[in-house]
Amino acid sequence: MRRIVAVAVKELRQLVRDRLTLAMMVAIPIVQLLVFGWAINTDVRHIPTVVLDHDGSSHSRELVHSLEATGSYEILGAVVDEAAVHRALRSGTARVAIVIDARFGQDLERGETARVQLVVDGSDPQTVASATNTATSLGAARSLSMSLQRLSAAGRPAQEPIHVEPTTWYNPELRTAVYIVPGLIGVILTMTMVMLTAMGIARERERGTLEQLIVSPITSLELMVGKIVPYVIIGYVQVALILVVARLVFDVPIVGSVPLLFLLAFLFIAANLALGLFFSTLARTQQQAMQMSFFFLLPSILLSGFMFPFEGMPWLAQVLAHALPLTHFLRIVRGIVLKGAGITDLLGPIAWLSVIVVVLVAISALRFRKKLG
Repeated sequence: MRRIVAVAVKELRQLVRDRLTLAMMVAIPIVQLLVFGWAINTDVRHIPTVVLDHDGSSHSRELVHSLEATGSYEILGAVVDEAAVHRALRSGTARVAIVIDARFGQDLERGETARVQLVVDGSDPQTVASATNTATSLGAARSLSMSLQRLSAAGRPAQEPIHVEPTTWYNPELRTAVYIVPGLIGVILTMTMVMLTAMGIARERERGTLEQLIVSPITSLELMVGKIVPYVIIGYVQVALILVVARLVFDVPIVGSVPLLFLLAFLFIAANLALGLFFSTLARTQQQAMQMSFFFLLPSILLSGFMFPFEGMPWLAQVLAHALPLTHFLRIVRGIVLKGAGITDLLGPIAWLSVIVVVLVAISALRFRKKLG
């Protein structure tokens, strides 16, 4: 027992001296509990929605106002044709489109069934369920109310005054693999790029080989770029492997341009490698580098929209999520793979990701140079 106590005391002293590890042991559970308990919400609200109103009557406008009043839909505005609906959903500007038939008002006045089409982006199954259930419930409630009114007035109510026809695009079968597997490209790249870079440099610092590189004629910039290039190649190999497995094993349709996906993946890989370099300047050991990587990985998975609907998070959580590279790369990879989005449809995520890359690379380069000097 004396020997066990001696080893335990020695380990405790090492933990107390390692202030970074001790701080992370306290901060990780507190931060994650507060952030995730507050931000994660599967009740999707304020889904971005566009309206294609072929009728333009008071009945159609009343229906749109009723849908918006539920709180589940955030009406972005009206579109003029079906092509605009395609562009809005393909670019991710809207997740739902309400298409009202040209005879909607006339059918209601004549006691016939008026039809409304609800087009939902199927790349997020939770959004599909929330949007479809809300619209169907509202349509059923209005139908019941109108049927009772007609029964009292004429004695012959319509069988179904308002019929909502849900239509799911991009993932009509609502298969989970179609939604999850493309997103795994971003998750796996985040995990491997950040961790491998941070641990690789920390390992060289532990072994003393980093100091040997510093005293060589190579500059700090050349050293940093040389350390990054192999991981860029590894990242592209991982992207190719995941796409092949996704198509052959999980039967995920790859609708868009694979070369465009590889081109835009470079921004995401660069952001994660810069972040790994930054962690390596803070960590003194490989263990600390791994702890930092995991500390960053979990918020990226839970706040980026990979597992939980982005629209369900509070406004401040969405602001924090926009600072994560994975949030924007998920929109890029799902847009290209599932929707066939082009570069013009992805200008928003590309701009966000470019800004994040510039900031992270600048901070990491300055920090890395300062650490080496």
